[in-house]
Amino acid sequence: MRQPWIVGVSGASGTPYAAALLRALLDAGEAVDLMVSRAARLTLLDETGRSLRDGHWAEDLRAWLALGADGGQGAFDPDVSGVRYWPAGDLAAGPSSGSYPAKGMLIVPASTAAVAGVALGLSKDLLQRAASVTLKERRPLVVAVRETPLTGQTLRHLVALDDAGAVVLPAAPAFYAGATHIQDLVDFVAGRALDAVGVRHSLYRRWRGELGGGGRSAQQS
Repeated sequence: MRQPWIVGVSGASGTPYAAALLRALLDAGEAVDLMVSRAARLTLLDETGRSLRDGHWAEDLRAWLALGADGGQGAFDPDVSGVRYWPAGDLAAGPSSGSYPAKGMLIVPASTAAVAGVALGLSKDLLQRAASVTLKERRPLVVAVRETPLTGQTLRHLVALDDAGAVVLPAAPAFYAGATHIQDLVDFVAGRALDAVGVRHSLYRRWRGELGGGGRSAQQS
């Protein structure tokens, strides 16, 4: 039985994080159910110049995932055959029910609006509903919040998500892994999200207790 990871992309800046996460999940042989909010489509268009249309989602998704974080065309050659796409307004979609088989969910990036909606159980769209289902079914939920600075209200929402069992994972790149390109910093955040749900990957060089590692790339270590 197909048991996917659900990936939700909200309207926060940071669509390269979502692209890196999706590529890594597919490279690991994982099935993916994808939902992209209406606001995220605008962000995607603004950050990449790419559209994501419901009727042409496979073609558009492949073109998006082929982009590097610096906007380079053809940086990757993605195979999206393992993806099932659900329109964000489809509240009758499979992931809206707890009986739908799923391993868990990752919201990358997560806007403060998405954080609030999930924390309050609003279920205003499929992304929020799927996240609420993930929590009630006690499945892993990773929320990669992408905002700065954070208001007290958002901090309270994040604490509520932590109390409910979610992993709150700020989209905060690290520099000890020897990053030499923007893509390295993006991959670090995607890799940490995958670490949180136990999906194996090779997106960044891990800390080994040796100082000076920032001068070495992942390929050198």
